[in-house]
Amino acid sequence: MSISRAPSTSISIEAAMKGHRNWTSSARAGFLSSVAVLMVACGITAPRSNEGYADLDSLGVFDTDRTMALSIGPTLIRIAAWAVDDDEPEIAAMLRDLDGVRIRIYEIDGNPQRVADRIMNMSKHLREDGWQSVVLVQEENEQTHMLIRARGDRISGLTLISSDGEEEAVIINLMGHLDPHNFSEVMDALDIESPNVEVAALD
Repeated sequence: MSISRAPSTSISIEAAMKGHRNWTSSARAGFLSSVAVLMVACGITAPRSNEGYADLDSLGVFDTDRTMALSIGPTLIRIAAWAVDDDEPEIAAMLRDLDGVRIRIYEIDGNPQRVADRIMNMSKHLREDGWQSVVLVQEENEQTHMLIRARGDRISGLTLISSDGEEEAVIINLMGHLDPHNFSEVMDALDIESPNVEVAALD
């Protein structure tokens, strides 16, 4: 198809397309930023401002490949609670107490020892930031850390960092009022596979 224009309005198609591409790139960046803000505001993704939000580092781009990253906010959690309310009201009540769920799953494709060291440093960083360790299992490079953030008698966050030391590492951050003993039940209700952990009685 050809388009004829008057000489006074002739324009370089290449220049026009270049300007269109630049506008599209800029508009796309702005659009994605707006969507991200909107998703947080609507409760679709986990809120960074929540007291139970864990500041987590990467396990290393040269030693791991992140195969899944999931962030669920209160809106989607309430929908999950509604879905199980009739059959399992206790589980539904646990879900309604959550404000957010973040999950990262990594494939270990580099040096397992460096990954193990980063997990130890991540746990150390959280403890320095006021988190309390409630589970610590270590055997060579295999390790599991569970930490909670508490204010008085109220627990506002839980973070699990676990690695089999060879193939996979998992990081889970739960935000909201919760009991660590119910961790496995909450994960099952959200249909999320997670390491099995046993939590000792808290003082």
